Parts: sequence; structure tokens; C-alpha cells
Amino acid sequence: MKNFSKLALMALFIASGSLFTSCSDDDSAKPKSLYAKLGGTTMVADPNNPGQMIEQGRLSYRSVVDSTITLIVSDIVVGAEGNLGQHFAPVISEALSGNTTNVAILSDNLTDFFSANTGGGATNTYTGLDMVAAHNPAQNPRMGKKSNNAEYTKFIGYVGEAAGLNGVTDPAIINEVVAVLESLRAPIVQE
Repeated sequence: MKNFSKLALMALFIASGSLFTSCSDDDSAKPKSLYAKLGGTTMVADPNNPGQMIEQGRLSYRSVVDSTITLIVSDIVVGAEGNLGQHFAPVISEALSGNTTNVAILSDNLTDFFSANTGGGATNTYTGLDMVAAHNPAQNPRMGKKSNNAEYTKFIGYVGEAAGLNGVTDPAIINEVVAVLESLRAPIVQE
């Protein structure tokens, strides 16, 4: 899994390993991946690209990612205390001036990352920066500043809110998503 934190991968395996109910070789006894729980590889119409199809799992992730980005931008616009604007300042300033290229890249990278690393299989790959480099402004010009624990916790809250806005309300699935995000805290929080 190219560019995926070994620590995050171990935590993901540990978290998903607790879901096993049987040691049988029967595939039906194995738990579904998070990607499968979010719709898996079932092909559906892509609402953002008429006439094209997308895997339901990927669409679920993209919808939550895009809603999370919208929540962060809304927080910035209203000037909420402790907003995450400084982290995404380069991308947001471009978007506010009409250039949404880097917002689309951010959405694609996050969707790729989560799809590839939660059971999306061979059709979903992540080729972006590792988590340390992706969240370090010295290595990623789209990042405005390093994160601290409180900011990362706020980000996780936005992901949870975005999941709810997109119909992902099953507490077990939300807990799995939070476990994945928590497994990434160490490489992402650098301040």
C-alpha cells in the first residue's frame, strides 16, 4: 500500500480484526470491509458526472469528503473560533477566487486514500503523499499550517457531521471511521 503509514495500517488491521466472528475459511464468515459497508463495488450512477458510473463505496467516501470540505469552508466564512482555515488557506483562497482545481485534487486524494485503505480493492489506489508529508506545509504547498490535537479532533467531528449529512448514521460504521481517523492522528498532528 504505497505511501500509507505502517502505523495507520497496523491500527486499521487491529480495529478490523476485532470484528472477526469465526476463523472459518468461508468468505461469508469474514467481516465486510468498511468500504463494503459503505456500498462496496456496486456500480451506481455518478451524480457529479452524468452518464458515468461509480462504485457506491467510492461515492459514499467522496460525498462525505466533499461535505467535510464544505463544513470547513463554512466554518471559515463565519469566522468560528478555532476554525481550520489556516490549514487549508492556500486551497481556499484559490477556490474563493474561482480556481477550484486544488479543491478537486484535495477531494480526489482524500477519496482515493480512504477508498484504497479501507477495502476498496484494486480499483482504488492512493498515490499521494504519505501522511506526514501531506500535512507538513514545508512538503505540501496546499497545506497552510501544521495541525495540533484540538484541530484534528475538530476535523474528526466534521467528518462525523458530514457522514450524518450523507446518511451514514450507523454507530458501528461511524466508530470504524473514527478508528481509522484516530489511527492517523500521530502522523498528521505535528504541532
